[in-house]
Amino acid sequence: MDKIYAAEHPARMQWHQLAPEVYKAMVALEIAARKGLDPVLVELVKIRASQLNHCAFCIDMHTKDAIAAGETVERIVQLGAWAESRHFYTEKELAAIEFTEAVTLLTEGFVPDEVYAKAAKQFEEAELAQLIAVIATINAWNRFAVTTRSVPGHYTPGMFKY
Repeated sequence: MDKIYAAEHPARMQWHQLAPEVYKAMVALEIAARKGLDPVLVELVKIRASQLNHCAFCIDMHTKDAIAAGETVERIVQLGAWAESRHFYTEKELAAIEFTEAVTLLTEGFVPDEVYAKAAKQFEEAELAQLIAVIATINAWNRFAVTTRSVPGHYTPGMFKY
C-alpha cells in the first residue's frame, strides 16, 4: 500500500523576484560572512539556527549542503539534541552551536557572557566576527523563507551559487 502524503503548500510569494536588489545584497552578505570559516561548521550553524526558527526550507537546504560538504547524517540528526550528544562534536563546534542558539534566541535575553567566552576561546577574534555574521545572515534568510512560506524539498546542492 502506497502512502499518501499531505499536499504541498504553495509559497506566498517569490520575494527574491519582487525585491531583487535586497536578494542581491543578501547574497553578497552571505558570501562575505562565510569567508575564513570551515564550510561544514557554517552548515551546522545554519541548520541549528533554522531548526530554532522552524524554517523547513533552510533546514532542507543546509542539511543537503552539509552532506555535500562532507558532513555525516548522524551528526546532522543529533544536532537538535547537541547538548545530550556532545561527543559527536568538537569543542569548537559545540561553542559555535551554543553561540548560535544564544544569538538566534535574543528574545530570551542577552547573549550570556559565559556563552560568548566559550566562543571567544575557540575562535580568533576575526573568526568570531565572521561567525556572528553567519548567524545574523541565516537568521535573516530564515525570516524571509518562513514569512513567505518557501517550500522545502526541491533544493539540490549548488542550486544557488554563492
